Amino acid sequence: MAKKIRLKILDERVHAYGIPKPATVGAAAVDLRVLLDAPLALSPGDRHLLHTGLAVHIEDKNYAALVLPRSGLGHKHGIMLGNTIGLIDSDYQGELMISCYHRGTKPYVIQPGERLAQLMLVPVAQIDFEVVTEFAPSTRGQGGYGHTGRA
Repeated sequence: MAKKIRLKILDERVHAYGIPKPATVGAAAVDLRVLLDAPLALSPGDRHLLHTGLAVHIEDKNYAALVLPRSGLGHKHGIMLGNTIGLIDSDYQGELMISCYHRGTKPYVIQPGERLAQLMLVPVAQIDFEVVTEFAPSTRGQGGYGHTGRA
């Protein structure tokens, strides 16, 4: 059963593309489209903060949403999210924005309404730190960053 979250339309241009919905029954996320008045030319190294015209309110503290890049755009054209992953907390109610970064080598043009990112709902485990002076011994201990060797 799908988890319902509140969606608010902030810009009427959203209706031209439709409300985000899963593309297939197995889709883990919904695509987010950018609202532009005209195509936006990106040169390598450019960064832009782009509007979606949508706001969500998850309300349930046991969930958050992640704004993720679309893999094809990243691999084929170098179009990534400027912050790599966006986190939408359950109490956030502002517009969903897409921080776009062009790490490719050739210019790329973003079209109005282009699917530029994905929104995925994820469960959240709230944390409460317990301050200790020592940890119980473990196999890894303090090793990290390649500590277990190359695969």
